Amino acid sequence: MYRISQLARKFGLCRSTLLYYDQEGLLSPSGRSDAGYRLYSEADLERLAAIVSFRKAGLSVEETRAVLESEEGEASVLRKRLAAIGAEIRALQAQQHLLARMLRVQSEGGLPESVDKETWVAMLRAAGMDDQAMATWHAEFERRAPQAHQAFLLSLGISEQETQVIREWSAAAADGVSPQR
Repeated sequence: MYRISQLARKFGLCRSTLLYYDQEGLLSPSGRSDAGYRLYSEADLERLAAIVSFRKAGLSVEETRAVLESEEGEASVLRKRLAAIGAEIRALQAQQHLLARMLRVQSEGGLPESVDKETWVAMLRAAGMDDQAMATWHAEFERRAPQAHQAFLLSLGISEQETQVIREWSAAAADGVSPQR
C-alpha cells in the first residue's frame, strides 16, 4: 500500500492533484491507515498510471472519467480528442502561414505602421482563414495570453466594449462552450 505522498512522488505529481482526483471521483484511496492516512493499492497505482496517460494525451478530467467508466466510450473519446488535436494543428498551421506572410510583407516594406481591424481581418482571410479558424485563433490567444489578447484587440482600434465581447466569446470557446456572438 502507498500513502498519498508516496504515490504522488512516484508519478511526479503533487499531493493536491491526487486530492483533486479523489474529489472528482477519478481515484479514491482503497483504505485508510490507523492514523487516518489515505492508502492506495497496486490497482490504484495502475488506475493512476492510466489517468496520467490520458491527461498527458490532452483528455480533460471529464473525458478521462468517461474513458475509465466505460470501455465502449474509450475509443469514442480518444477519436474526439484526436480530431480536436487535428483541428488545433490546422489552426496553428494557418497562424504560422499568416505570420510568415506578414513577415514577408513587412520585409518588403508593405505593412503599414499600424493595422486596423478591417486590415487584420483581410489579412487573415487572405491567409485562408475562415470564421471558424479566426474564432479558434482568438480562443487560443485568449487561453494562452489574455492580457496580450486584449492589448492586441485594442491596438486594432477596437472599442473597449467590443474587445470585451470578443474576449468573452473567445474564453467561452477556449473552455469548450459554444460562443454567443
